[in-house]
Amino acid sequence: MTSLAEQSCYTLIANPQEGDFPNDQDLKQMLEKGKVGDKKEAIKKLIHMVLGGERVGASLLMHVIRFAMPTKDHELKKLLLIFWEVVPKYTPDGKMMHEYILVCDAYRKDLQHPNEYIRGCTLRFLCKLKEPELLEPLMPTIRACLEHRHKYVRRNAVLAIFTIYRSHEILIPDAPELIASFLEQEQDMSCKRNAFMMLIQADQERALNYLSSCIDQVQSFGDILQLVIVELIYKVCHSNPSERSRFITCIYNLLQSSSPAVKYEAAGTLITLSGAPSAVKAAATCYIELIVKESDNNVKLIVLDRLVAMAETHDKVLQELVMDIMRVLSATDLEVRKKTLDLTLDLVSSRNIDDMVLVLKKEVIKTNEAVEQDDAVKYRQLLVKTLHQCSVRFPDVAPSIIPVLMEFLSDSSELAARDVLVFVREAVQRFESLRPVVLSKMIEVFPTIKKVRIFRAALWILGEYCSTSEEIQNVMTLIRQSLGEIPIVEDELRKAAGEEDSSEDATMQSGTVQRMVTADGTYVSQSAFTAVARSKKDASRPPLRGFLMAGDFFAGAALSTVLTKLAMRFPLVNPSTSRQNSFRAEAMLIMSSMLHLGKSGLADKPINDDDVDRIALCLNVLSEPSDLLLEVFNKLCRESLDKMLLVKSAEEKQKTITKKVVKVQADDPIRFGQLAPKNELGQTEDMFELTLSQALGGSEKKDTSSLAGSKLNKVTQLTGFSDPVYAEAYVHVNQYDIVLDVLIVNQTTDTLQNLTLELATLGDLKLVEKPMPMTLAGNDFCNIKANVKVASTENGIIFGNIVYDVTGAASDRMCVVLNDIHIDIMDYILPASCSDAEFRTMWSEFEWENKVSVNTNITDMYEYLQHIIKKTNMKSITPFSEEDQSFNKKCGFLAANLYAKSIFGEDALANVSVEKPLNSSDDTLVIGHIRIRAKSQGMALSLGDKINLSQKKTK
Repeated sequence: MTSLAEQSCYTLIANPQEGDFPNDQDLKQMLEKGKVGDKKEAIKKLIHMVLGGERVGASLLMHVIRFAMPTKDHELKKLLLIFWEVVPKYTPDGKMMHEYILVCDAYRKDLQHPNEYIRGCTLRFLCKLKEPELLEPLMPTIRACLEHRHKYVRRNAVLAIFTIYRSHEILIPDAPELIASFLEQEQDMSCKRNAFMMLIQADQERALNYLSSCIDQVQSFGDILQLVIVELIYKVCHSNPSERSRFITCIYNLLQSSSPAVKYEAAGTLITLSGAPSAVKAAATCYIELIVKESDNNVKLIVLDRLVAMAETHDKVLQELVMDIMRVLSATDLEVRKKTLDLTLDLVSSRNIDDMVLVLKKEVIKTNEAVEQDDAVKYRQLLVKTLHQCSVRFPDVAPSIIPVLMEFLSDSSELAARDVLVFVREAVQRFESLRPVVLSKMIEVFPTIKKVRIFRAALWILGEYCSTSEEIQNVMTLIRQSLGEIPIVEDELRKAAGEEDSSEDATMQSGTVQRMVTADGTYVSQSAFTAVARSKKDASRPPLRGFLMAGDFFAGAALSTVLTKLAMRFPLVNPSTSRQNSFRAEAMLIMSSMLHLGKSGLADKPINDDDVDRIALCLNVLSEPSDLLLEVFNKLCRESLDKMLLVKSAEEKQKTITKKVVKVQADDPIRFGQLAPKNELGQTEDMFELTLSQALGGSEKKDTSSLAGSKLNKVTQLTGFSDPVYAEAYVHVNQYDIVLDVLIVNQTTDTLQNLTLELATLGDLKLVEKPMPMTLAGNDFCNIKANVKVASTENGIIFGNIVYDVTGAASDRMCVVLNDIHIDIMDYILPASCSDAEFRTMWSEFEWENKVSVNTNITDMYEYLQHIIKKTNMKSITPFSEEDQSFNKKCGFLAANLYAKSIFGEDALANVSVEKPLNSSDDTLVIGHIRIRAKSQGMALSLGDKINLSQKKTK
């Protein structure tokens, strides 16, 4: 059985589909009396006729030989080579056509042509010729081409001899000896590469002898020859491990090659051949140098993937190279940086964590100094997350990280500042020794915070963890400074009245007044001084008052909660009753002032009912304090945070355990390579053949179920059993394309001529090529393959029919209509994970939403959620513990966020909101809705259709 690399390749010709073909007489006329251009067009039409199933008569072949073959035009000669490649060479009774004697003689002359291009093209044509009767007379001439002065001819002569020897060894039995002697004398690297490649396939022992004779000179060879040498060493050592010591030095030397491709292949081969720490370290160092020096980001990502794969089995060795891997952060691509940070985070240990944190801090400072761009902001966010995880795993480095990161709370980018706050919140909760440092730094940077969400979160941290009298009074001072004069409404009215007077005076003094027309058609006047004064007034407001005047009273509700906590904690640290009452009164004054502002109409937006209820609740708590409320505000809130952090910590540990699972147990059964299926060979299979097979779509996914993994489970019946032509299709989804393997059975005794499978697509699918017409004998069958390209993630339909002619039938062409083939979106969707912040960001950005009402026969909410996750290939990013499940069953509702990613990189979001009425029986069905969001309309609609079809559970 030949390998994939040895299978024949043929020239592919695109058919323009320009209507009917010309008749023989017109073609003869073009060949006989036409100019060179006419002859080219005639040969092109002949090629399309042959590929379309038309027969070319002997008289037309003679016209081609007489009038086209003697030409000197290079393009016409190239077209003739393609024509003789595709045209049938045998008569119906299986004998060689006599005209090919003349063709063979013509090509013998071309092989002796003084022009090297003609000789080389002819030799390449002979590589595709499989008829020994035509090749035998040409053998002496082919041998002579090995001594031609031009390397193009010699290179193609070696390939011709190789293909002829592989197909018809009897024609040139001494080919290995001939090529071995040619290899020793040849100086051109491309010719030596072809000759050496032939020896690898034809006579591996001779190839090894040649390599042994020049193994010290390998570094001076060209890169194309070095790549073939690496392949030979791998194959020899793979089949005969005792040869490793003989050639492993050569692989070490090739790591220093000037060619990046050779270094990459040599490093991969070295890891495969040897698991010694020195070999792994040399290969990893080579990979790192390639990533740093190579400018193409795709190459960087490919090599990084190899490093990630190495880390799974050789993590101890790679831990020593963490600082070298950090050099990759000099790249500008965000994806490269993200993979690098993930890899280093997996490899970092207590020995090099300090050095790693130092580098990350420098990178953070660089991003702060860089121009604010989208990639710079996202990179800063990645660095903050990495430092966060470093401090969680290695608490000793947290004190050196926090001061640097706290500077980003005043950053104009909300993403990085939000991640810093998440880190700070976890740090103050887990590490009590760090609380004084964190709180003092937080109080220092608090006045510089610009974003309202960051302001709210920072307020919460200060209100939750400030425990001494001094810290509480400092926070109250910060709050008063960020609010300005109190009461707010009277202060705003006073300022507005004073500024109106001053602006009127300024308008009278300055004569530049602009006349403007309002929406209702009336005229108004506006001076330049007035506009400037208004912008100055907005800029002069303290930050918290600015948020409140803009209508963001949720910040006011958060402030009320913080003030309540501080006011209830203050009596525990300050025994003075008067100070306690004064502090509580000040807190209540601030809350009532915010309520007054929300209902006064001075703010851009009025306060909503939720915020009113929250502030009023806090006022009631302070006016009538109790031990229960003290426990709720000062203990239970922190306990809830602690539970959430424990859940996150458990998830991280589970991921780590999953990554570092033991691959081979001591009591595992021994696996024999000869008995293992192809998809389980792993390291024992030839990696060159394996990667080539994967590239051609030949590898199969490992599946635990034999039925799910079999082809029978994916067969779609296209016609009925009573139709004259029965058809069924095996649908194979291969990532970016779909291969239809259609079995067609002639159930009649008639011969079906010009049987054609006609297909069309609906959706974002495209038929790559039209299947060729065939002739099918009575009760015979055949297989036809069709490729369909997939462009995006959405449901698609393939439909069509089979048309054919019956010999002697009086009617028109027969037609059998096929059943539709539905392409399921689930073949392209894979579960993925993201953070809550990323989910919310994508949810706000995606414009296509599909709302699906819940219509199911499932009575349990958690069972329904698991059913939806299973049917949609999505992953729940909302964690649920057993305690949560029992609590939600009591309260009667459930909400969860789901996330998935397609193979095309498209994101799919879903929010499941289901409920059961209170005091309902166990048989009550789940009700609610599912909201789906995606960037493209097709994905949102297709995912909604899938959920609608699979909501009900089948027994």
